[in-house]
Amino acid sequence: MSNEDGRQDAEQKDMASKAHANVHQDETDAAQGTTKLKIFRGDGEGGKEVEYELPAVEGMVVLDAVLYIQAHQAGDLAVRWNCKAAHCGSCSAEINGKPKLLCKSRVEEYEGQEIHVHPLRAFPVIKDLVSDVSWNYETSRSITPFTTDEQAPFIMYEEDVERLYEPKKCIECFMCQDVCHVLRTHHKHPEFAGPRFFTRMQWLEMHPKDTESRLRGLKEEHGLGYCNITKCCSEVCPVDIHITDNSIIPLKERVADEYYDPAKWLMRKIRGRRSPKTGEIIGRNGNRNGG
Repeated sequence: MSNEDGRQDAEQKDMASKAHANVHQDETDAAQGTTKLKIFRGDGEGGKEVEYELPAVEGMVVLDAVLYIQAHQAGDLAVRWNCKAAHCGSCSAEINGKPKLLCKSRVEEYEGQEIHVHPLRAFPVIKDLVSDVSWNYETSRSITPFTTDEQAPFIMYEEDVERLYEPKKCIECFMCQDVCHVLRTHHKHPEFAGPRFFTRMQWLEMHPKDTESRLRGLKEEHGLGYCNITKCCSEVCPVDIHITDNSIIPLKERVADEYYDPAKWLMRKIRGRRSPKTGEIIGRNGNRNGG
């Protein structure tokens, strides 16, 4: 092998090391002491925590620590991540039992505590810190998409536009799904869409140009009634969406108004059930015009 080939190989190895571990050698040389992480290692069949010790670098986030361990101590450690800027939601996991973005959680926040890192508990484990969140995308496909008879660009009142900003901030980290007791503890996945998708349906229901009503689906298919508004989903949201107050409660009010108001019940008996948005008659199977 020539000197030039050897130099290129060394550069490639150095690049690979930096790609896998954002804690560089000059930083570890200046580290003050060490820190320890206990990380779940295993899959859907089971596993156990394994303890790792690494240099304590000022400002290190948990994702830095996990990637350092992956690069230097456990090359087969599985972790999902992408932007490392709290924008993609990929690196969601549980730190000491609470859903967190690994890239947004500083190691120093846990000073004096043991740091336990596990995958999201509400979904099946694929390997180590990677959970199978595909159920969320299947649920998304079951929701009636945005439907309108008009062509964009739309003309809307400013207050209607402002009401649509917050739910669109969602980065689909699915931490609200993970912390929700209906999914996490009671495993009602077939009957319950979860807070992430109640947020999405709130956006659709309150969009002034959308012509479809999803209230029946919320009541009968997506299990809105299971939610007892504990606000745990709002507490873990990394982009500060007020899921309970601004999405779930307004949807509950609309469902109650549509299905449990005695005056509306009487009018449905007389005139048939009508779309809350368009006033058209809707049949038992959900079709318009009574079909």
